[in-house]
Amino acid sequence: MQYYTSSIEEVKQSLGTDEKGLSSTTAQKRLEENGKNELIEGKKKSLWMIFLSQFKDVMILILIVAAGVSIALGESQDAIVILIIVVLNAIIGFVQEYRAENAMAALKKMSSTFTKVRRDGTITEIDSLNLVVGDVILLEAGNIVPADMRLIESHSLKVEESSLTGESESVTKSTETLNDKDLPIGDRVNMTYKSTIVSYGRAKGIVVATGMDTEIGRIAQLLQGEESETPLQRRLANLGKKLSFAVLAICAIMFAVGYFIRGEEPMNLLLTAISLAVAAIPETLPAFITIALALGAKSMVKKNALIRKLPSVETLGSVNYICSDKTGTITQNKMTVTDTWQPEEIIQIDGFTDEELLLMAMELNHDVSVDEGELKGDQTEVAIVEFSRNEKLYKESWRDLKRISEIPFDSERKRMTTIYAIGNKYLTITKGAVEAVLECSTDEDDKQIHEAVNKFAKEGKRVLSYAVSVIANIPENITVENTEKDLDFIGLVAMIDPPREEAKKAIADCHTAGITPVMITGDHPVTAEAIARETGIIHKSTDKAITGRELQQVDDSEFENTIENIKVYARVSPEQKLKIVQTLQNKDYFVAMTGDGVNDAPALRTANIGVAMGITGTDVSKEAAQMILLDDNFSTIIKAVKEGRRIFDNIRKFIRYTLTSNGGEIWTIFLAPLLGLPIPLLPIHILWINLVTDGLPGLAYVAEPAEDNILKKPPRKSDESIFSGGMGWYILWVGLLMGAICIGTQAGAIYLGNPKWQTMIFTVLSLSQMGHAMAVRSEYKSLFQQGVFNNMYLVGAVLLTVVLQLAVIYIPFLQNIFHTQALTLAELAACMGISSIIFWVVELVKVIKRKKLKAKNLV
Repeated sequence: MQYYTSSIEEVKQSLGTDEKGLSSTTAQKRLEENGKNELIEGKKKSLWMIFLSQFKDVMILILIVAAGVSIALGESQDAIVILIIVVLNAIIGFVQEYRAENAMAALKKMSSTFTKVRRDGTITEIDSLNLVVGDVILLEAGNIVPADMRLIESHSLKVEESSLTGESESVTKSTETLNDKDLPIGDRVNMTYKSTIVSYGRAKGIVVATGMDTEIGRIAQLLQGEESETPLQRRLANLGKKLSFAVLAICAIMFAVGYFIRGEEPMNLLLTAISLAVAAIPETLPAFITIALALGAKSMVKKNALIRKLPSVETLGSVNYICSDKTGTITQNKMTVTDTWQPEEIIQIDGFTDEELLLMAMELNHDVSVDEGELKGDQTEVAIVEFSRNEKLYKESWRDLKRISEIPFDSERKRMTTIYAIGNKYLTITKGAVEAVLECSTDEDDKQIHEAVNKFAKEGKRVLSYAVSVIANIPENITVENTEKDLDFIGLVAMIDPPREEAKKAIADCHTAGITPVMITGDHPVTAEAIARETGIIHKSTDKAITGRELQQVDDSEFENTIENIKVYARVSPEQKLKIVQTLQNKDYFVAMTGDGVNDAPALRTANIGVAMGITGTDVSKEAAQMILLDDNFSTIIKAVKEGRRIFDNIRKFIRYTLTSNGGEIWTIFLAPLLGLPIPLLPIHILWINLVTDGLPGLAYVAEPAEDNILKKPPRKSDESIFSGGMGWYILWVGLLMGAICIGTQAGAIYLGNPKWQTMIFTVLSLSQMGHAMAVRSEYKSLFQQGVFNNMYLVGAVLLTVVLQLAVIYIPFLQNIFHTQALTLAELAACMGISSIIFWVVELVKVIKRKKLKAKNLV
């Protein structure tokens, strides 16, 4: 039943109630039948399940298998190291997710509310959880509406519905029956909805829905779908699968060549093949990614962005569409007076200039109260009073004028009048909608006034007007007819919920970064379009705005064809917000959705990343999102985008470095026997290089600062391989070059009869990786342009690794373990010189790449 199209009598009859309310017996029976007036939450993950979920990644599973094989072969040291890495990775991931859940619990802090209800013919106060359909509720300013209600009495009632509709202005309510059956929630003026706030007036209503049957409950049901997988999760799963096949192939080929062609001892071959397989797996990658994401999440909290799930830290780096709510996200969620306008000639009152008269009217005609120094009341009136009191011509003495009488605002007249004594006369001040004030004014047909109103309306501003009259005596019985007549028009006040200044800069940065910002709001289309133009969301001639009603008339195929041109959606429903996000995803866009209202929650959950507001955001929207802006500031999103891109760049740097290093090890061991040379390295050498030279410098990439062009590059495609941009070829040829250098060192040393050839290969391979670690910090910028010391963690890791490598070569105790021999100074210098080849070749390639990027204006 559509209660807003039904008369009050029809509603009473349908729900079996009347103005005396339900009996306690009937209410209790309905409570037992329909349940409490609360939203049912989905099942939460247990701590044990959160911990176990850290082990489902393909890379982690491969490492666990590798550890099992190592144990089976008696290589317990390898297994212990691998399992320590796996467990540490799981602990870090668990702690971050657990802390995020605790942060959410702290943000939530839900408390019970009490409601005045008429039961058994008398007014009583009960817990809102115990409300049932048919209850008669009494509302007054400051109340949170406890359930969906059809109003049966309204006394100047205004309700702030931004959490549900996205509208910044309070909605004036009435009891009249509406005829249109397809009205959006914001236009159902005879209804109030659960979780909205009464900002002004009082009312009485009949509960028509509770709990999950309310509009909020209906939205909560849309949140039951699965959350989107992040691009990082998809890329790492794909990488894990490819590596698993590569590992099996390497083991098989290595064993087959050694056993069938060279006739080597099977057990030694098997140990070498397993060592090579372990070398092929970047076992520190899961730990690196978890640490990078955890530190990224910590950094983002300092920038007012709370991450609920670690992979979401990186996700914003792939976003190419940001669908943003307007109210409180792009705008300040605070009505602000932007302009005043006065006719050339207005009534002259002794002691007041024209400007002072308007400011005094703004100061006096309102129902704002002061609570602990803060203005409280309808946000429109609060904005007017704040503006007046901040003006230079304002006089505090105006506050001393006592209100003798008033005619309150009502939704039919759309105006209010207050009366004050000034000297031996009386001043009446009338404020309200322009057409309502003009109809009782002497200036009703003034062309000047209407032109000013039209100008403000085109700018999306709300306009109120003021008129006054000076009378000698107050009528004994004050009425609308004898008071609101022959008024003198004194001015207009224009206001709007203004955009945040920082949001304008953030939107400009979005365009630079290749991200399309789109506004999706429940607010009026004119206001929404005006804000979109001012902030730069609409900045092309092809950009357009559309309303929810217009969108309803568009079929799916037509919408899919035109969606790239639509930059503003106004007066849309929660289902339509969901449709917008899903249509963009169907066109392979990677979508972020920001919002603070319950009406945003389904789209927040369905988007590739949902971004909720921490201050004004509802609990439902926070639960649906992966990220929460603690300062409700749109500009924080672009900071998060930059951080996400930095983290992904650093993950790629780590993968580039570690897989190239692993490739160098594999090519060295794999090609040497094929060229008739002995196996160049022992299993313990491979393990050392894999854990020390790969691990220590690799982990230092988490601290690598963002590159200068990070926001000039377009977003990564959501289906883009982690090896895109030539990284796969880079890993192949640099790894092959590293292997060739090592094999060349081996062949030369053996040719010269140097018995230390194995130690020399071991040293060249280790040190060449250190040079590569420094060179790979940027894909295009020279190390000397970047600054050698602007990542001291990496410098320290490289120096420590070099010292450890020298210790393995020169300390007798370690020589016995690693089967190394002390190199002469000349031999060590030769190894250092040969290993530096990798650094200089990579730097030369960056010179070529830098020229190409400059030509495209990307650096």
